Amino acid sequence: MSYSPRHGQILDLLTKEGTMGVNDLAQHLDVSVETVRRDVKALAGRGEIVRMHGAIALPSVVNEAPFERRMRENREAKETIARLAAATIRDGESVMLDTGTTTSLLARALLDHRQLTVVTNSSDIARTLATVNGNKVYMAGGELRSDSGSALGFSAIEFISRFSVDHAIISAGAVNAVTGIMDYDLEEAQFGNAVLARGRRRVVVTDASKFGQKGLVRVCALTEVDELIVDRPPPADLADVLRQAEIRVTSDT
Repeated sequence: MSYSPRHGQILDLLTKEGTMGVNDLAQHLDVSVETVRRDVKALAGRGEIVRMHGAIALPSVVNEAPFERRMRENREAKETIARLAAATIRDGESVMLDTGTTTSLLARALLDHRQLTVVTNSSDIARTLATVNGNKVYMAGGELRSDSGSALGFSAIEFISRFSVDHAIISAGAVNAVTGIMDYDLEEAQFGNAVLARGRRRVVVTDASKFGQKGLVRVCALTEVDELIVDRPPPADLADVLRQAEIRVTSDT
């Protein structure tokens, strides 16, 4: 079977993004959906990609843990957000972070900072920042979830309620003009709400794919957030609501 130059482009995109749908690939490559489907069939036939749940991925991604897989999704956007958020935190300050792929990348962006005090429920964030640059790291206890390595529930919320920090930063599953900051997991939403209550500055970090999504569980109203850090500005209707709620929006553009 002949090898099209597009096949290499598809493999490069999957290496960067983790998983992609056929429609997304067609848009990136500026070809028809049918053309991409033929390419996908050829690549899958050679075992170079795997088709799963309406998307395609490299075989190595299929064996990744769910959290590691999510870390690869929209990676460039999340790293941009992490860089923007890290720039707002100074050496010696205190920060509370919930579990999320964007907050985990923020922890990596903070590796050049010194003498931070970090409170988190994420084993990944704690491991990243605990042993460098004179940081102090406090991790909420309880049973760690197998999918994310996070501690959730009453004991985790009770633990973080003892702290008051400079920056309370959470990720979000959705940012909706009507319902506010949303998530898809009840315990994660409850923990995120508790984090925001402990910060003098309350920040949500999320990529633009979450704009307008409905989510399942409410984390908080928009009025309970001071700043939204994103990779690109929200659409006009959401931007108007954020402006009315006096939320500062920080983006890369």
